[in-house]
Amino acid sequence: GTLLNLNVSAHGRSDSLLLSWDEPEGGAEGYWLALSSLEADTPLQNGSAGPNVTSFWFHELTPGMRYEIEVTATLPCMETVSQTVTAQTSPSSVRNLSLSSGGSSAVLHASWAHALGQRDGYHLALYHSESQTLVRNASILPNASIFLFDGLLAGSEYALKVSTLAGSGQASTSIHQWTAPSIPTQLRLSPVSSTSLVASWAGAAGAAWLHLALHNLLTQTVTTTLSARRGLTSYTFQHLHPGTQYWLGLSATAGPYTVRGPNATAWTYPLSPGNVTLSSAEEQSSLEARWSTPAGERDFYLVTLQEGEDGALTRNISVGGDNDHVTFHGLSPGKQYSVQVTAVAGPYRASAHSTAAWTQPLAPSGVSLSSQGSPYSLLASWEEAMGEGYLLALSPMEHPVKNSSLLRGVTNFTYEGVRPGTLYMFEVSTVAGPYTSSPRRITNWTYPLPLEQLTLSNQDHSTSLHASWRAAPASSTGYTGTLWETKSQQQVRNLTVGNNWTNVTFEDLVPGRQYTLEMAAMAGPYRSAVRSATDWTYPLAPAGVTLTNTRRPLGLSAFWDKAAGDVDQFHLQLYSKNHPAQRNISVGPNTHNFTFLGLSPGIQYFLKVTVLAGPYRSSSHFATEWTYPLSLANVSVQPGRRPQELHVSWVESGGGRDHLVQLSVAESLSIIRNVSIPRGVTQLDLEGLVPGSRYRVEIISQAGPHRTSSQTAIGYTVPLPPLSLSASPVSTAWALAVHWGTPPGQRDGYLLSIHEEGSSAPTRSMEAGKDSTNVTLAGLEPGTCYLVQIWAVAGPYRSLPRNVTGCTVPAAPTNVSLTNPDSSSELYMSWNKPAGRRDHYRVNLYSLSTQSRDQVQTLSPDAQNITWTHLEAGSRFAVQVTAVKGSLEASSTNVTQWTRPLAPANLTLGSPSASMLHASWAAVGREAEGYVVDVYDTASNSRVGRTVLGGDARSHIFRNLSPGTRYSVAVRATAGPFHTSTPNLTHCTREYDALLA
Repeated sequence: GTLLNLNVSAHGRSDSLLLSWDEPEGGAEGYWLALSSLEADTPLQNGSAGPNVTSFWFHELTPGMRYEIEVTATLPCMETVSQTVTAQTSPSSVRNLSLSSGGSSAVLHASWAHALGQRDGYHLALYHSESQTLVRNASILPNASIFLFDGLLAGSEYALKVSTLAGSGQASTSIHQWTAPSIPTQLRLSPVSSTSLVASWAGAAGAAWLHLALHNLLTQTVTTTLSARRGLTSYTFQHLHPGTQYWLGLSATAGPYTVRGPNATAWTYPLSPGNVTLSSAEEQSSLEARWSTPAGERDFYLVTLQEGEDGALTRNISVGGDNDHVTFHGLSPGKQYSVQVTAVAGPYRASAHSTAAWTQPLAPSGVSLSSQGSPYSLLASWEEAMGEGYLLALSPMEHPVKNSSLLRGVTNFTYEGVRPGTLYMFEVSTVAGPYTSSPRRITNWTYPLPLEQLTLSNQDHSTSLHASWRAAPASSTGYTGTLWETKSQQQVRNLTVGNNWTNVTFEDLVPGRQYTLEMAAMAGPYRSAVRSATDWTYPLAPAGVTLTNTRRPLGLSAFWDKAAGDVDQFHLQLYSKNHPAQRNISVGPNTHNFTFLGLSPGIQYFLKVTVLAGPYRSSSHFATEWTYPLSLANVSVQPGRRPQELHVSWVESGGGRDHLVQLSVAESLSIIRNVSIPRGVTQLDLEGLVPGSRYRVEIISQAGPHRTSSQTAIGYTVPLPPLSLSASPVSTAWALAVHWGTPPGQRDGYLLSIHEEGSSAPTRSMEAGKDSTNVTLAGLEPGTCYLVQIWAVAGPYRSLPRNVTGCTVPAAPTNVSLTNPDSSSELYMSWNKPAGRRDHYRVNLYSLSTQSRDQVQTLSPDAQNITWTHLEAGSRFAVQVTAVKGSLEASSTNVTQWTRPLAPANLTLGSPSASMLHASWAAVGREAEGYVVDVYDTASNSRVGRTVLGGDARSHIFRNLSPGTRYSVAVRATAGPFHTSTPNLTHCTREYDALLA
């Protein structure tokens, strides 16, 4: 019961264990210690300790191994006490731990040599050094010695701690390493001004440090160096030289790794030149440009000479960056120029502009002076000369000079208010800036005024025209004129007369032709504006005008002959006394006939043909003709108010005088009626016809000598209805026999419809021939009443209907059964519900055993069973079920069955002799059909005799039995298949008579 309270600790050492314990009460004489492997259960070390010692060291143990230590304390009086404890040495840390990126910016590869001793596994923890955050946490198997960390940040320092695990103890070692930096991308170097450049880049997060070096490519010197920590994405370089090209290099550093990045070049903006001027040079048509050189550098100057106010490019000259002037030769005279000087450094430019300068102008060429046909104005024109504008002067002989100034771009000028027929001199000079060219001179006349009030008239003549005019208000030397055929533009006559002429007549012209006369006044070398007049010679009237009828299409055709001379067109006027509206048609000069369509039918028309030539016309005599009347439209033949009548109606289509209605029997085509109807009447009733007959009607319209027939219309008189309709059931089938009498008149046939009364089922229809007088309607529902209608049919028309109601024979019930429910007074009857309808069932029960009265029951039409009660026991019965529909019946076959008989009563036994038994009984109720008497040997329970007796038997004697033997007797009453027995009654036969004696 003494406890030593053992405690084991490693004190951080992987090859030793310190065991300590409590000294037991009363002390101990010494201690014995035994250490063994827990897995192998083999002793490894033994030790001992004297009294008063409470601890012991075990050395040279395996790291990470589990041990069992047993301590035995020797107590006074040779007693011992033992206690066991388990312990595990601390594991040793891994050796040769390494962590390498292998040049990768996202992967670190860890490897190590296994720790000495035993272990349960390794635990790896990777930390991001800068943020001190745990990045990866992994536990791996004890035999693993490598591990790959991927998905790391580029250019970052990481710390890896690897712990050896054994039980609850662990031993750790750590290592640091960098991932390779990533190269920044998208390095750009662009100018901000003429003395600064801005550098920008992307992807700078993958490097701890960025190093930038800017080189001046012109001097091949380093201008600026810069080191920046992670995160910087742009930098602006200041105080640079204008117009100079620079090169920027970039590298990324992370721990021991340095990676060269991209490089970029850029120029600073150049400065623009100053004091740009453009002035005349010593040579003709030359200009000199000058400027002052700006600070900084440039590749060259681009000197651009621009022409005019819109600055159109004329010359482009490149000169060295040290030049300060350039001269342009061979320029256009009288033009305005400006110059732009551009300093070019790499892709960049800086420009400056000069003020405008002019070259000496030249006088215009191609100078002309024209009156343009006007007596009150002169148009001066010239070819455009280079310059700023023009100076004009006009000087008539007897008037002072008129001066004008015009801007550049104008090449003509009109002088208004000058005198007709006057000689003028015109001068023009070119002005360009401060310069004016020498003048150009030219002379010309103004036009004379035209003549006035020129007229041309035929004066009602067909072959001559008379011309007249009034003299021009200004002087003229005479008049000139030409007579033309207006349409062909063919010249007919030329005329030149003195200034004292005012009229002239042209003879031998063509009738109906248009002529044009053109005349002008003359003065000096010019003619005045032309005056013209036009007129027609009078046309001749047409001849041979006729008007003829056309039927298809309905119209009138006009014909005429052309007279001599010209015609502009023919005008046709068609009218009728019946209609106020008239038709006016114009046709071409080469047309000699025309057909008028769309005229009113059956109307007399009059025609006049007029020839037109200009505003003049000549007319022919009148021609007349009738149009054909139209056939009547919508001719309809309908039954009249009585079967012997037809009602004919139509729509008048216009025209005509009267109508003739013709009626014929459709089959024979012979006309039986001719009725004349005046125009305006649109209907007719025809009487005295045969009912149910087919007739043909045709209506003829008349107009003048012409007749037109309508389309033939077919119509029927309404037939008379059938006579004495009846419908009776067919006994052998579920059908109705329909009979009727033939009515007077004609018909195409009969139409019958059958509708089940009280049902929503659709009506059935059937047809019968015109000579039929009966039809059988089959396929009907049993025991159902139907409404039968019949019509006589002629064409689309029916007679008045005849109606009759008839009922079919009901269907007899089937599968009738009569069963005995093991009863002597009841019978159960059932049957299947037959198809169709019925009013009720009548059920009859007949007794076959007695002469008792039959029983009759009336049941609902949906009943399917009945139980007969209070019947006589042991009797045979017959049943029949009948479906009843009105006076119609259908019965099932008869079915028979017995009631169970009653058991005999008062059974008694006696033994009249040693070998006989006498049985007697009484009948209960009605006499049974028969009896069966059985006798059994009681000892062996075997039947020894059976006798079948008639229904009138009341006793029986069994013979040849064994004397002195006990027998059992039962009597059964039988009725059909049923029997009922008395209880068994026992009795002994007598002993032998001799023995009794």
